[in-house]
Amino acid sequence: MAGSADRTTRPTDADVTAYLDAVPDARRRADALEVLDLMRRATGAEPRMWGPSMVGFGRQPYRTADGKEREWFAVGLAPRKAALTLYGLTSYGSNTDLLERLGRHTTGKGCVYVKRLDDVDRDVLTELVRRAWDENNDTPC
Repeated sequence: MAGSADRTTRPTDADVTAYLDAVPDARRRADALEVLDLMRRATGAEPRMWGPSMVGFGRQPYRTADGKEREWFAVGLAPRKAALTLYGLTSYGSNTDLLERLGRHTTGKGCVYVKRLDDVDRDVLTELVRRAWDENNDTPC
């Protein structure tokens, strides 16, 4: 249900580092912590937990199909079992130039999925995050 999903994907005061430190798979945990630092440097922002399992930077408004105004993070990550999910890096077919150079990954609507961080070019990933941040972030300075 959309209503219950809305309630769980709001910013919280949970500890981001404690959440990532508790990721059971050692490689996924290390990759997530590295991407957390990369996103922190690329955005100049501090992360927040969004719901119980997503780490987000910044904020952006969006309108749902039914016309409701919602809020989401500008860029973020989640250490999922199948892959490290990177949010906000591609939407509406954007950033194909960088995605072609990124390395091994798959994409979804607005997301990039990485099984192993060693399979991607960190400089390209940093540029993807910077570009997405500039395009998505609506956090007042």
